[in-house]
Amino acid sequence: MSYVEMHPENPQARLVNTVVDLLERGGTIALPTDSGYAIATKAGNKAGMDTIRSIRKLDDKHNFSLLCHSFAQLGELVIIDNHEFRTMKALTPGPYTFILRGTKEVPRIMLNKKKHTVGVRIPDHVITQAIVEALGEPLACSTLIMPGEDEPLTDGFDVDDRIGHLVDLVVVGPVGVAEPTTVIDFAGGDAVVARVGAGDVSLFD
Repeated sequence: MSYVEMHPENPQARLVNTVVDLLERGGTIALPTDSGYAIATKAGNKAGMDTIRSIRKLDDKHNFSLLCHSFAQLGELVIIDNHEFRTMKALTPGPYTFILRGTKEVPRIMLNKKKHTVGVRIPDHVITQAIVEALGEPLACSTLIMPGEDEPLTDGFDVDDRIGHLVDLVVVGPVGVAEPTTVIDFAGGDAVVARVGAGDVSLFD
C-alpha cells in the first residue's frame, strides 16, 4: 500500500489510525497541508529526517518544522512572549511557520545548532490535524518541494508517482494553496517576515 485516500472533511478514523501506527513504527509519510504537500515523520526520528533530506536533496543544515495540532501543544515546545503570543494566536491555524527559541521538549536534532531555534506551525487542514491529534505529539516536517523546483507538490497521486517508493505512505487529499508557508522569524525579538508564502503578511506592514 503506497497511498491512502482520505475524506477532506471527515477523515476515516481507520485510515488515520493506519497512518499513526506507521509513524509510531518510525515511518515517513507525505501528507497534504494548507500550503501544499509536506513530508513528515515523528519529531526526533533521525532515520525519517534523513529520508526527507534525501528526497529533497537537503544538507544537514536544513531546518525542519514541527507540525502541531494546537496552540497548547505548540506552547510546550517554544518560548513565547506576550506580543508573539498575540500575533501567533491571530494567525493560527493557518499557513504560517514561526521561528522561535525551542524548549527542552524539542528533540536536539530538531533545533538550529547555532540559534537553538525551531520552526512551528499549526495548519488549517482537517486531514493533517486529524493525524497529528491522533498521534498525540507534533510531527517533524518539511514542505515537499522537489530538487530544482520552486513550488510544493499539490496533487497526492502525483506525489505517489514521484516519491511513493521513497516514503512509507502517501496520504491523498486536497491541499489549501500551492505555495509554501509564510515564515515569521521571532528569533531576534521582533517579527521578521523571512519568507512570503501562502499566509497574508499585511499584519506586518
